[in-house]
Amino acid sequence: MTNMKSDTAPLLEVRDLRVSYPTRDGRTEVVRGVNFTLGRERLGIVGESGSGKSQTGRAIIGLTPPTGRITAERLAYKGTDLLTASPRQRRQIRGGGIGMVLQDPRFSLNPLMTIGQQIVEALRSHVRVSGSDARRRALEMLERVRINDPERVFGLYPHEVSGGMGQRAMIAMMLIAGPDLLIADEPTSALDVVVQIEVLAILDQLVAERGMGLIFISHDLRLVSSFCDRVLVMYAGRVVEEIEASRLSEAKHPYTRGLLDCVPRLHNDRHPLPTLQRQAEWAV
Repeated sequence: MTNMKSDTAPLLEVRDLRVSYPTRDGRTEVVRGVNFTLGRERLGIVGESGSGKSQTGRAIIGLTPPTGRITAERLAYKGTDLLTASPRQRRQIRGGGIGMVLQDPRFSLNPLMTIGQQIVEALRSHVRVSGSDARRRALEMLERVRINDPERVFGLYPHEVSGGMGQRAMIAMMLIAGPDLLIADEPTSALDVVVQIEVLAILDQLVAERGMGLIFISHDLRLVSSFCDRVLVMYAGRVVEEIEASRLSEAKHPYTRGLLDCVPRLHNDRHPLPTLQRQAEWAV
Protein backbone atom coordinates (compact mmCIF):
# COMPACT_ATOMS: atom_id res chain seq x y z
CA MET A 1 0.00 0.00 0.00
CA THR A 2 1.10 3.58 -0.68
CA ASN A 3 2.57 5.51 2.24
CA MET A 4 1.11 9.00 2.50
CA LYS A 5 2.27 12.07 4.39
CA SER A 6 -0.17 14.38 6.17
CA ASP A 7 -0.10 18.14 5.57
CA THR A 8 0.63 20.48 8.46
CA ALA A 9 -2.89 21.95 8.37
CA PRO A 10 -5.41 19.26 9.32
CA LEU A 11 -8.36 18.50 7.07
CA LEU A 12 -10.47 17.54 10.06
CA GLU A 13 -10.40 18.46 13.75
CA VAL A 14 -12.49 16.48 16.23
CA ARG A 15 -12.43 17.39 19.93
CA ASP A 16 -14.74 15.92 22.56
CA LEU A 17 -17.27 14.66 20.01
CA ARG A 18 -20.40 13.24 21.63
CA VAL A 19 -23.51 11.69 20.06
CA SER A 20 -26.56 10.76 22.12
CA TYR A 21 -30.03 9.33 21.50
CA PRO A 22 -33.20 9.37 23.62
CA THR A 23 -34.16 6.21 25.50
CA ARG A 24 -36.77 5.38 28.12
CA ASP A 25 -34.22 6.21 30.81
CA GLY A 26 -33.12 9.50 29.27
CA ARG A 27 -30.48 10.25 26.67
CA THR A 28 -27.73 7.68 26.12
CA GLU A 29 -24.36 8.59 24.67
CA VAL A 30 -23.13 6.27 21.91
CA VAL A 31 -20.06 8.41 21.13
CA ARG A 32 -18.34 9.73 24.25
CA GLY A 33 -15.59 12.30 23.96
CA VAL A 34 -13.82 11.23 20.76
CA ASN A 35 -10.71 13.25 19.85
CA PHE A 36 -8.49 13.14 16.76
CA THR A 37 -7.16 15.23 13.90
CA LEU A 38 -6.80 14.06 10.31
CA GLY A 39 -4.39 15.19 7.63
CA ARG A 40 -3.96 13.80 4.15
CA GLU A 41 -3.49 10.29 5.47
CA ARG A 42 -5.41 7.07 6.04
CA LEU A 43 -6.90 6.78 9.50
CA GLY A 44 -8.48 3.49 10.55
CA ILE A 45 -11.24 3.40 13.17
CA VAL A 46 -11.74 -0.12 14.44
CA GLY A 47 -14.01 -1.71 17.02
CA GLU A 48 -16.79 -4.21 17.50
CA SER A 49 -20.43 -3.58 16.57
CA GLY A 50 -21.88 -0.90 18.84
CA SER A 51 -18.52 0.69 19.65
CA GLY A 52 -19.56 4.01 18.08
CA LYS A 53 -17.26 3.99 15.04
CA SER A 54 -20.02 4.36 12.42
CA GLN A 55 -21.83 6.96 14.54
CA THR A 56 -18.59 8.95 14.62
CA GLY A 57 -18.36 8.90 10.82
CA ARG A 58 -22.00 9.85 10.36
CA ALA A 59 -21.72 12.72 12.83
CA ILE A 60 -18.79 14.15 10.87
CA ILE A 61 -20.61 14.16 7.55
CA GLY A 62 -23.97 15.16 9.03
CA LEU A 63 -25.96 11.95 8.60
CA THR A 64 -26.97 11.53 12.24
CA PRO A 65 -30.76 10.92 12.46
CA PRO A 66 -32.90 13.83 13.74
CA THR A 67 -33.36 12.15 17.12
CA GLY A 68 -29.60 12.17 17.65
CA ARG A 69 -27.84 15.05 19.36
CA ILE A 70 -24.27 16.00 18.44
CA THR A 71 -22.04 18.14 20.66
CA ALA A 72 -18.33 18.86 20.42
CA GLU A 73 -15.74 21.28 21.68
CA ARG A 74 -14.63 21.45 18.03
CA LEU A 75 -15.79 19.68 14.89
CA ALA A 76 -14.23 21.44 11.92
CA TYR A 77 -13.47 20.62 8.29
CA LYS A 78 -10.66 22.79 6.84
CA GLY A 79 -11.41 25.40 9.49
CA THR A 80 -15.20 25.44 8.95
CA ASP A 81 -17.18 24.62 12.10
CA LEU A 82 -19.51 21.82 11.07
CA LEU A 83 -21.83 22.35 14.04
CA THR A 84 -22.56 26.01 13.28
CA ALA A 85 -22.34 25.81 9.47
CA SER A 86 -25.48 26.82 7.58
CA PRO A 87 -27.52 24.14 5.80
CA ARG A 88 -26.16 25.44 2.48
CA GLN A 89 -22.57 25.14 3.71
CA ARG A 90 -23.23 21.62 4.96
CA ARG A 91 -24.69 20.60 1.59
CA GLN A 92 -21.62 21.99 -0.19
CA ILE A 93 -19.25 20.17 2.16
CA ARG A 94 -21.19 16.90 2.02
CA GLY A 95 -20.08 15.38 -1.27
CA GLY A 96 -18.01 18.34 -2.43
CA GLY A 97 -15.60 18.33 0.52
CA ILE A 98 -16.37 15.10 2.39
CA GLY A 99 -17.65 11.93 0.71
CA MET A 100 -18.90 8.79 2.42
CA VAL A 101 -19.03 5.23 1.10
CA LEU A 102 -21.45 3.12 3.13
CA GLN A 103 -21.37 -0.58 3.88
CA ASP A 104 -23.77 -2.14 1.38
CA PRO A 105 -24.53 -0.52 -2.02
CA ARG A 106 -27.90 -2.30 -2.13
CA PHE A 107 -29.14 0.03 0.60
CA SER A 108 -27.22 3.14 -0.48
CA LEU A 109 -28.00 3.40 -4.19
CA ASN A 110 -31.39 4.64 -5.39
CA PRO A 111 -33.15 1.63 -6.98
CA LEU A 112 -35.22 3.92 -9.26
CA MET A 113 -32.25 5.61 -10.93
CA THR A 114 -29.56 4.16 -13.16
CA ILE A 115 -25.96 4.05 -11.98
CA GLY A 116 -25.07 6.79 -14.45
CA GLN A 117 -27.91 9.08 -13.41
CA GLN A 118 -26.82 8.88 -9.77
CA ILE A 119 -23.17 9.68 -10.53
CA VAL A 120 -24.18 12.59 -12.78
CA GLU A 121 -26.52 13.91 -10.08
CA ALA A 122 -23.72 13.76 -7.49
CA LEU A 123 -21.43 15.76 -9.80
CA ARG A 124 -23.97 18.41 -10.85
CA SER A 125 -24.98 18.98 -7.23
CA HIS A 126 -21.52 20.48 -6.62
CA VAL A 127 -20.06 21.43 -10.01
CA ARG A 128 -21.69 23.51 -12.73
CA VAL A 129 -21.27 21.41 -15.87
CA SER A 130 -23.34 20.62 -18.94
CA GLY A 131 -25.22 17.36 -19.23
CA SER A 132 -22.87 16.02 -21.89
CA ASP A 133 -19.76 16.95 -19.89
CA ALA A 134 -21.25 15.39 -16.75
CA ARG A 135 -21.89 12.16 -18.64
CA ARG A 136 -18.33 12.14 -20.01
CA ARG A 137 -16.84 12.68 -16.55
CA ALA A 138 -19.09 10.00 -15.05
CA LEU A 139 -17.93 7.48 -17.66
CA GLU A 140 -14.31 8.42 -16.98
CA MET A 141 -14.89 7.92 -13.25
CA LEU A 142 -16.45 4.51 -13.81
CA GLU A 143 -13.39 3.55 -15.84
CA ARG A 144 -11.08 4.78 -13.06
CA VAL A 145 -12.77 2.47 -10.56
CA ARG A 146 -11.91 -0.38 -12.95
CA ILE A 147 -15.31 -1.05 -14.48
CA ASN A 148 -14.52 -2.63 -17.85
CA ASP A 149 -17.60 -1.54 -19.80
CA PRO A 150 -18.58 1.87 -18.35
CA GLU A 151 -21.07 2.65 -21.14
CA ARG A 152 -23.08 -0.47 -20.30
CA VAL A 153 -22.88 -0.03 -16.52
CA PHE A 154 -23.84 3.65 -16.86
CA GLY A 155 -27.31 2.57 -18.01
CA LEU A 156 -27.86 -0.25 -15.51
CA TYR A 157 -29.99 -0.09 -12.37
CA PRO A 158 -28.48 -1.06 -8.99
CA HIS A 159 -30.24 -4.43 -8.91
CA GLU A 160 -28.59 -5.35 -12.22
CA VAL A 161 -25.03 -5.15 -10.90
CA SER A 162 -23.07 -7.33 -8.49
CA GLY A 163 -22.16 -6.22 -4.98
CA GLY A 164 -18.57 -5.50 -5.99
CA MET A 165 -19.60 -3.47 -9.02
CA GLY A 166 -22.20 -1.62 -6.95
CA GLN A 167 -19.52 -0.69 -4.41
CA ARG A 168 -17.26 0.56 -7.19
CA ALA A 169 -20.15 2.67 -8.48
CA MET A 170 -20.60 4.08 -4.97
CA ILE A 171 -16.90 5.01 -4.82
CA ALA A 172 -17.20 6.69 -8.23
CA MET A 173 -20.25 8.64 -7.07
CA MET A 174 -18.52 9.80 -3.87
CA LEU A 175 -15.31 10.88 -5.65
CA ILE A 176 -16.78 12.45 -8.80
CA ALA A 177 -17.04 15.93 -7.20
CA GLY A 178 -13.42 15.82 -5.98
CA PRO A 179 -13.73 15.76 -2.16
CA ASP A 180 -10.64 16.17 0.02
CA LEU A 181 -11.82 13.63 2.60
CA LEU A 182 -13.46 10.23 2.15
CA ILE A 183 -15.15 8.30 4.94
CA ALA A 184 -15.42 4.60 4.09
CA ASP A 185 -17.73 2.79 6.51
CA GLU A 186 -17.01 -0.95 6.24
CA PRO A 187 -16.91 -0.68 2.43
CA THR A 188 -15.78 -4.28 1.92
CA SER A 189 -17.62 -6.25 4.61
CA ALA A 190 -20.44 -7.33 2.25
CA LEU A 191 -17.98 -8.51 -0.42
CA ASP A 192 -16.04 -11.73 -0.93
CA VAL A 193 -12.31 -11.74 -0.25
CA VAL A 194 -11.16 -11.37 -3.87
CA VAL A 195 -13.46 -8.39 -4.50
CA GLN A 196 -12.43 -6.91 -1.14
CA ILE A 197 -8.81 -6.79 -2.28
CA GLU A 198 -9.80 -5.20 -5.59
CA VAL A 199 -11.93 -2.49 -3.92
CA LEU A 200 -9.19 -1.69 -1.38
CA ALA A 201 -6.64 -1.38 -4.19
CA ILE A 202 -8.95 1.06 -5.99
CA LEU A 203 -9.41 3.14 -2.84
CA ASP A 204 -5.69 3.14 -2.12
CA GLN A 205 -4.81 4.25 -5.65
CA LEU A 206 -7.43 7.01 -5.86
CA VAL A 207 -6.69 8.39 -2.39
CA ALA A 208 -2.95 8.43 -3.14
CA GLU A 209 -3.39 10.07 -6.56
CA ARG A 210 -5.66 12.81 -5.20
CA GLY A 211 -3.75 13.38 -1.96
CA MET A 212 -6.95 12.89 0.04
CA GLY A 213 -7.62 12.10 3.65
CA LEU A 214 -9.35 8.79 4.37
CA ILE A 215 -11.23 7.55 7.42
CA PHE A 216 -11.55 3.78 7.06
CA ILE A 217 -14.09 2.31 9.49
CA SER A 218 -13.94 -1.44 10.06
CA HIS A 219 -14.27 -4.25 12.58
CA ASP A 220 -11.35 -6.08 10.93
CA LEU A 221 -8.20 -5.19 12.86
CA ARG A 222 -5.87 -7.05 10.51
CA LEU A 223 -7.34 -5.32 7.44
CA VAL A 224 -7.03 -1.88 9.02
CA SER A 225 -3.44 -2.51 10.12
CA SER A 226 -2.40 -3.37 6.55
CA PHE A 227 -4.32 -0.54 4.83
CA CYS A 228 -4.07 2.49 7.13
CA ASP A 229 -1.35 4.75 8.51
CA ARG A 230 -2.86 5.25 11.98
CA VAL A 231 -5.47 3.33 13.96
CA LEU A 232 -8.02 4.43 16.55
CA VAL A 233 -9.47 1.58 18.60
CA MET A 234 -12.97 2.27 19.96
CA TYR A 235 -14.86 0.55 22.76
CA ALA A 236 -18.23 1.59 24.24
CA GLY A 237 -18.20 4.94 22.46
CA ARG A 238 -14.66 5.93 23.47
CA VAL A 239 -11.23 5.79 21.85
CA VAL A 240 -9.25 3.47 24.10
CA GLU A 241 -6.04 3.48 22.06
CA GLU A 242 -4.38 5.35 19.19
CA ILE A 243 -1.35 3.82 17.51
CA GLU A 244 0.54 3.76 14.22
CA ALA A 245 -0.72 0.89 12.09
CA SER A 246 2.80 -0.45 11.62
CA ARG A 247 3.16 -0.75 15.41
CA LEU A 248 -0.21 -2.36 16.09
CA SER A 249 1.46 -5.50 17.41
CA GLU A 250 2.88 -3.29 20.20
CA ALA A 251 -0.58 -2.12 21.37
CA LYS A 252 -0.88 -1.78 25.15
CA HIS A 253 -4.60 -1.55 25.93
CA PRO A 254 -6.06 -4.91 27.02
CA TYR A 255 -9.02 -4.52 24.65
CA THR A 256 -6.73 -4.06 21.65
CA ARG A 257 -4.55 -6.93 22.86
CA GLY A 258 -7.66 -9.09 23.22
CA LEU A 259 -8.77 -8.32 19.66
CA LEU A 260 -5.32 -9.19 18.35
CA ASP A 261 -5.26 -12.45 20.30
CA CYS A 262 -8.61 -13.50 18.79
CA VAL A 263 -7.35 -13.23 15.20
CA PRO A 264 -6.86 -16.72 13.68
CA ARG A 265 -3.32 -17.43 12.48
CA LEU A 266 -2.09 -19.86 9.86
CA HIS A 267 0.35 -22.54 11.04
CA ASN A 268 -0.68 -21.92 14.65
CA ASP A 269 -3.04 -24.56 15.96
CA ARG A 270 -5.06 -22.87 18.69
CA HIS A 271 -8.26 -24.61 19.69
CA PRO A 272 -10.45 -23.20 20.93
CA LEU A 273 -9.59 -19.62 19.97
CA PRO A 274 -9.14 -17.32 22.96
CA THR A 275 -12.14 -15.19 23.96
CA LEU A 276 -12.06 -11.54 24.93
CA GLN A 277 -12.30 -11.07 28.68
CA ARG A 278 -14.04 -7.71 29.05
CA GLN A 279 -13.43 -5.42 32.00
CA ALA A 280 -15.98 -2.97 33.37
CA GLU A 281 -13.45 -0.12 33.55
CA TRP A 282 -13.06 -0.12 29.75
CA ALA A 283 -16.53 1.41 29.43
CA VAL A 284 -16.00 4.11 32.06
